[in-house]
Amino acid sequence: MPSGIVIIDKPAGWTSMDVCAKLRGILKERRVGHGGTLDPMATGVLPVFAGTATRAVEFAEKGDKEYIAGLRLGVVTNTQDSAGEVLEERTVSVGREELEAVLPRFTGPVEQVPPMFSAIKRNGKKLYELARKGQEVHRDPRPVTIHALEVLERSGPDRFLLRVRCSKGTYVRTLCHDIGQALGCGGCMDQLRRTMAAGFTLADAVTLEQVQERDGALLRPVDSLFGDCPAYHIPNPGQERLCRNGNPLSAPGLSPGRYRVYGQEGEFLCLSQWEKGQLRSVKNFFGG
Repeated sequence: MPSGIVIIDKPAGWTSMDVCAKLRGILKERRVGHGGTLDPMATGVLPVFAGTATRAVEFAEKGDKEYIAGLRLGVVTNTQDSAGEVLEERTVSVGREELEAVLPRFTGPVEQVPPMFSAIKRNGKKLYELARKGQEVHRDPRPVTIHALEVLERSGPDRFLLRVRCSKGTYVRTLCHDIGQALGCGGCMDQLRRTMAAGFTLADAVTLEQVQERDGALLRPVDSLFGDCPAYHIPNPGQERLCRNGNPLSAPGLSPGRYRVYGQEGEFLCLSQWEKGQLRSVKNFFGG
């Protein structure tokens, strides 16, 4: 059965789960999951994992992400993006310099109040389910980190393109909303394209049509997710048996950190952590 990672350039109008469902049909593999949700209006990098590679989803979700976001000033919506119901419209007289002047407030460690239209659960109900019924509940601010935030261009009298590099859990539409509030005119996100996730970029991405044409041949091996970790090749069959049975490996002389561990025949076996002379498995990838 197919196993590996494919980086999809998600089309607008599709949910991330729509993409997974389509790939289940193409690959004929029920174990398919994605590494970080994109809203339906968003496009761009969506890492999708199939077969035993789904064990790596948790590592993809934790990484930083980068976006090109459209900020529309003067409009406030209930969803914080242009797909929602307009709550307020105001005149805009903000220039690029004024926008750039407030961006440092939103750079570095910051706190965000998650939007009501989100999949966060409260008492077993997703917030967007409550929001659709007209309900609003208290949400505690959550810490996130905005590593980079810059204006790329002014695309209209009230529109700007922003580049955002941020940590897991950041809501870019909330960022746009909050920037609009700081400028006193309100704002929302009117487009979003993810340009990087899990270390993969748009240069790595393919369309669903390309995957279908190639019948799954575009799957990358799961160890490509851990390319920044050094490789360790098990030196003998006895050590490989120990590894496959879940035992730590004696590996003196390595530097502390995570390693990609390979078997005698080059098979990627596990991601392991080295400390005190031993490699201990963090996640195994051998077996069906």
